[in-house]
Amino acid sequence: MSEKKEPSVWQGFKAFLMRGNVVDLAVAVVIGAAFTNIVNSVVKGIINPLVGAFGTKNLDSYSSCLKGPCTGTGDTATGVRILWGSVLGATLTFLITAAVVYFLMVLPMSKYLARQEARRKAKEGTKEVVEVTELEVLKEIRDALVAQRSSGRTGQTGQTGQAGQAGQAE
Repeated sequence: MSEKKEPSVWQGFKAFLMRGNVVDLAVAVVIGAAFTNIVNSVVKGIINPLVGAFGTKNLDSYSSCLKGPCTGTGDTATGVRILWGSVLGATLTFLITAAVVYFLMVLPMSKYLARQEARRKAKEGTKEVVEVTELEVLKEIRDALVAQRSSGRTGQTGQTGQAGQAGQAE
Protein backbone atom coordinates (compact mmCIF):
# COMPACT_ATOMS: atom_id res chain seq x y z
CA MET A 1 0.00 0.00 0.00
CA SER A 2 1.25 3.42 -0.86
CA GLU A 3 0.59 6.09 1.68
CA LYS A 4 -0.05 9.63 0.52
CA LYS A 5 2.10 12.12 2.35
CA GLU A 6 0.47 15.39 3.11
CA PRO A 7 2.62 18.36 2.16
CA SER A 8 4.46 19.91 5.04
CA VAL A 9 3.66 23.38 6.26
CA TRP A 10 6.90 24.62 4.73
CA GLN A 11 6.01 23.13 1.31
CA GLY A 12 2.55 24.69 1.47
CA PHE A 13 4.01 28.07 2.38
CA LYS A 14 6.55 27.80 -0.43
CA ALA A 15 3.80 26.94 -2.94
CA PHE A 16 1.77 29.91 -1.69
CA LEU A 17 4.70 32.30 -2.16
CA MET A 18 5.55 30.96 -5.60
CA ARG A 19 2.08 31.53 -6.99
CA GLY A 20 2.21 34.27 -9.60
CA ASN A 21 -0.40 36.56 -8.10
CA VAL A 22 1.36 36.81 -4.73
CA VAL A 23 4.62 37.86 -6.34
CA ASP A 24 2.79 40.33 -8.62
CA LEU A 25 1.00 41.81 -5.63
CA ALA A 26 4.28 42.25 -3.73
CA VAL A 27 5.84 44.02 -6.72
CA ALA A 28 2.76 46.25 -7.03
CA VAL A 29 2.99 47.26 -3.37
CA VAL A 30 6.68 48.17 -3.66
CA ILE A 31 6.14 50.15 -6.87
CA GLY A 32 3.06 51.80 -5.35
CA ALA A 33 5.07 52.97 -2.33
CA ALA A 34 7.77 54.46 -4.57
CA PHE A 35 5.12 56.03 -6.79
CA THR A 36 3.41 57.59 -3.77
CA ASN A 37 6.66 59.36 -2.89
CA ILE A 38 6.89 60.77 -6.41
CA VAL A 39 3.30 62.03 -6.35
CA ASN A 40 3.72 63.56 -2.90
CA SER A 41 6.84 65.37 -4.10
CA VAL A 42 4.97 66.72 -7.14
CA VAL A 43 2.10 67.95 -4.96
CA LYS A 44 4.38 69.54 -2.35
CA GLY A 45 6.92 70.91 -4.84
CA ILE A 46 4.69 72.09 -7.69
CA ILE A 47 0.98 72.06 -6.88
CA ASN A 48 1.14 73.52 -3.38
CA PRO A 49 3.28 76.50 -4.50
CA LEU A 50 0.89 77.14 -7.41
CA VAL A 51 -2.07 77.11 -5.05
CA GLY A 52 0.03 79.06 -2.57
CA ALA A 53 0.44 81.85 -5.11
CA PHE A 54 -3.02 82.92 -3.96
CA GLY A 55 -2.18 82.60 -0.26
CA THR A 56 0.40 80.68 1.75
CA LYS A 57 2.65 78.05 0.23
CA ASN A 58 1.62 75.40 2.72
CA LEU A 59 -1.90 74.06 2.13
CA ASP A 60 -1.96 72.66 5.64
CA SER A 61 -2.09 76.19 7.01
CA TYR A 62 -5.45 76.92 5.34
CA SER A 63 -8.10 76.68 8.01
CA SER A 64 -11.33 78.19 9.21
CA CYS A 65 -12.44 78.85 12.73
CA LEU A 66 -15.70 77.11 13.56
CA LYS A 67 -15.98 78.30 17.11
CA GLY A 68 -13.83 81.33 17.88
CA PRO A 69 -11.52 82.80 18.81
CA CYS A 70 -8.94 80.52 17.15
CA THR A 71 -5.50 81.36 18.41
CA GLY A 72 -2.30 79.40 18.83
CA THR A 73 -1.23 76.09 17.34
CA GLY A 74 -0.79 72.56 18.65
CA ASP A 75 -1.62 72.02 22.35
CA THR A 76 -2.00 75.75 23.01
CA ALA A 77 -4.69 76.21 20.31
CA THR A 78 -8.01 77.62 21.35
CA GLY A 79 -11.32 77.43 19.51
CA VAL A 80 -12.46 74.82 17.00
CA ARG A 81 -10.40 74.95 13.85
CA ILE A 82 -11.36 73.22 10.55
CA LEU A 83 -8.18 72.36 8.66
CA TRP A 84 -9.60 72.28 5.14
CA GLY A 85 -6.19 72.96 3.58
CA SER A 86 -4.90 69.50 4.53
CA VAL A 87 -8.04 67.96 3.02
CA LEU A 88 -7.44 69.98 -0.15
CA GLY A 89 -3.82 68.80 -0.29
CA ALA A 90 -4.82 65.16 0.20
CA THR A 91 -7.53 65.51 -2.46
CA LEU A 92 -5.05 66.98 -4.93
CA THR A 93 -2.62 64.17 -4.17
CA PHE A 94 -5.36 61.61 -4.79
CA LEU A 95 -6.49 63.23 -8.05
CA ILE A 96 -2.96 63.47 -9.39
CA THR A 97 -2.26 59.86 -8.42
CA ALA A 98 -5.50 58.70 -10.04
CA ALA A 99 -4.81 60.69 -13.21
CA VAL A 100 -1.27 59.36 -13.56
CA VAL A 101 -2.37 55.77 -12.92
CA TYR A 102 -5.22 56.11 -15.40
CA PHE A 103 -3.33 57.86 -18.21
CA LEU A 104 -0.03 56.00 -17.86
CA MET A 105 -1.23 52.53 -16.89
CA VAL A 106 -4.95 51.84 -17.26
CA LEU A 107 -5.65 53.60 -20.57
CA PRO A 108 -2.67 52.14 -22.48
CA MET A 109 -3.39 48.66 -21.08
CA SER A 110 -7.08 48.83 -22.02
CA LYS A 111 -6.18 49.98 -25.55
CA TYR A 112 -3.68 47.13 -25.83
CA LEU A 113 -6.25 44.57 -24.61
CA ALA A 114 -8.86 45.97 -27.01
CA ARG A 115 -6.43 45.57 -29.93
CA GLN A 116 -5.66 42.01 -28.84
CA GLU A 117 -9.39 41.23 -28.60
CA ALA A 118 -10.02 42.73 -32.04
CA ARG A 119 -7.21 40.62 -33.52
CA ARG A 120 -8.60 37.51 -31.84
CA LYS A 121 -12.11 38.22 -33.13
CA ALA A 122 -10.76 38.91 -36.62
CA LYS A 123 -9.01 35.54 -36.58
CA GLU A 124 -12.18 33.84 -35.32
CA GLY A 125 -14.23 35.67 -37.96
CA THR A 126 -11.90 34.41 -40.67
CA LYS A 127 -12.08 30.92 -39.25
CA GLU A 128 -15.90 31.09 -39.13
CA VAL A 129 -16.06 32.27 -42.74
CA VAL A 130 -13.82 29.38 -43.76
CA GLU A 131 -15.90 26.94 -41.70
CA VAL A 132 -19.16 28.29 -43.10
CA THR A 133 -17.78 28.06 -46.62
CA GLU A 134 -16.67 24.47 -46.04
CA LEU A 135 -20.07 23.68 -44.56
CA GLU A 136 -21.81 25.16 -47.58
CA VAL A 137 -19.61 23.15 -49.93
CA LEU A 138 -20.36 19.97 -48.02
CA LYS A 139 -24.10 20.72 -48.16
CA GLU A 140 -23.85 21.26 -51.91
CA ILE A 141 -22.00 17.96 -52.30
CA ARG A 142 -24.64 16.21 -50.20
CA ASP A 143 -27.45 17.76 -52.22
CA ALA A 144 -25.72 16.79 -55.47
CA LEU A 145 -25.31 13.20 -54.23
CA VAL A 146 -28.93 13.06 -53.13
CA ALA A 147 -30.04 14.42 -56.50
CA GLN A 148 -27.76 11.93 -58.29
CA ARG A 149 -29.19 9.04 -56.28
CA SER A 150 -32.70 10.21 -56.97
CA SER A 151 -32.11 10.45 -60.71
CA GLY A 152 -30.28 7.10 -60.63
CA ARG A 153 -33.19 5.41 -58.87
CA THR A 154 -35.68 6.92 -61.27
CA GLY A 155 -33.59 5.68 -64.19
CA GLN A 156 -33.25 2.25 -62.59
CA THR A 157 -36.95 2.16 -61.75
CA GLY A 158 -37.80 3.21 -65.26
CA GLN A 159 -35.53 0.51 -66.74
CA THR A 160 -36.79 -2.07 -64.33
CA GLY A 161 -40.30 -0.97 -64.98
CA GLN A 162 -39.78 -1.28 -68.75
CA ALA A 163 -38.16 -4.66 -68.34
CA GLY A 164 -41.00 -5.72 -66.10
CA GLN A 165 -43.53 -4.54 -68.67
CA ALA A 166 -41.65 -6.29 -71.42
CA GLY A 167 -41.68 -9.47 -69.35
CA GLN A 168 -45.41 -9.19 -68.84
CA ALA A 169 -46.00 -8.53 -72.51
CA GLU A 170 -44.39 -11.79 -73.49
